[in-house]
Amino acid sequence: QVQLVESGGGLVQPGGSLRLSCAASGMIFSTYSMDWYRQAPGKQRELVAHITSGGITNYADFVKGRFTISRDNVKKILYLQMNSLKPEDTAVYYCKGTGLAAWGQGTQVTVSS
Repeated sequence: QVQLVESGGGLVQPGGSLRLSCAASGMIFSTYSMDWYRQAPGKQRELVAHITSGGITNYADFVKGRFTISRDNVKKILYLQMNSLKPEDTAVYYCKGTGLAAWGQGTQVTVSS
């Protein structure tokens, strides 16, 4: 079974940084594209960033230039480096293999003064 465990969230001030991690198991991690999503209260879950198995990245416009998605195929960990955080980035962040149904438990990111 595919299992994903997100971690690294927390409370940070506007302009601050966090690095999220997603530890994967039950899959041949290196062969899959991976995604980060987020969901704020009362809002739809939205795609934040995408990375292919070959390391090509794409970002939602609202995070481009601020967030960086990366992966460690040996450790089977997906990362999201989040810089210049804004209050509107507050959400639960989830990782997922592209085209796969499994979600992790998510990790809460709160950006507030």
